[in-house]
Amino acid sequence: MLKKQLFGLHFTAVAILASACATLELPSASSAGVPDGAQPRAALPRAVEIEAIAGVVASDAEWVLAWQGTNNADGLVGLPDGSVIFAQEQPRQIGRLNAHDNYTVYLYETRGVGSLSAARNGHLYGVERTCTDPGRRSNEPCTEATAVSKIWPQRTILADAYNGMPLGRLNDLTIDSRGGAYFTVGGAFYADALGTVTGLSDNLQTNGIILSADETVLYVTNREVVVAFDVRQDGAVGNRHNFARLEAGGVGDGLAIDSMGRLYVTSNPGVQVFDRAGTYLGLIPTPRPSISVAFAGIDKRTLYIVGSGAALGPGGSEFITPEGVRNNAKTIYRIDMLAQGFLGRPK
Repeated sequence: MLKKQLFGLHFTAVAILASACATLELPSASSAGVPDGAQPRAALPRAVEIEAIAGVVASDAEWVLAWQGTNNADGLVGLPDGSVIFAQEQPRQIGRLNAHDNYTVYLYETRGVGSLSAARNGHLYGVERTCTDPGRRSNEPCTEATAVSKIWPQRTILADAYNGMPLGRLNDLTIDSRGGAYFTVGGAFYADALGTVTGLSDNLQTNGIILSADETVLYVTNREVVVAFDVRQDGAVGNRHNFARLEAGGVGDGLAIDSMGRLYVTSNPGVQVFDRAGTYLGLIPTPRPSISVAFAGIDKRTLYIVGSGAALGPGGSEFITPEGVRNNAKTIYRIDMLAQGFLGRPK
């Protein structure tokens, strides 16, 4: 049995490491497949220059490479001890980076959790994608149901169906103080503490989702727009409206909030920052297209992002996979911030 520390408490987990990693090709500028006359994709990692955003980030701040690997990374969550954890779907584990960028496996056998969230009481939740990886190389059908689950201190399925139908390949989630979970899978949904699932709205193409600090507003990415809902006391939502548009381009992916209510949205060019009224404050450009974001560190003044791809090929070149094999390589970067993450919950 393997013991590890989580939110200041202990859990026991059976250490059965699933190391198989099916990996979508990320062609570099020098790789084949660029149509004649088309502009090749810019080489990664790309050089970036930080422009100051008042109260958010200084102009002399720099991204630091904290970790890179081929076994995926997503769904960052900062822990009270200053470390950051992240989901690694294909090997069915959760990785952890301490303040010195040292990596350890934090949880094993996660049923393919692909994104994480944590409640105010420290309980850890995840979207269990099981065997739905589009890069899965098996002729056997996937019969393991996906679910929104509490994964620590004791695994409990919150929801695994909507109107009698399987949930499908889940994207992201955020946990409320009532014991419910808002989650995305194509659209946006709410599972209350009893597991009853309701749809939030039609005509959404979602990915990232997060609650405001006081849980009165729910933010959801809808491609190049961030949609907001007012949240009622029972968890139901209303007053859908467009909160912000991604002024720097790209489509929204992961979300984070800070102690001043600002919203951070990952996208191809970097992390786009908005104030609590939806006013665009600026872009924190990233060395790689960013997909996940979270504040971490003891005082939550370090911003972490997950970037697509990794320089793990021969001689430090970009890691690529054979044609038809999904590339799950990811890189985690961190940057010192002026802004402080919200301290009232892990994310």
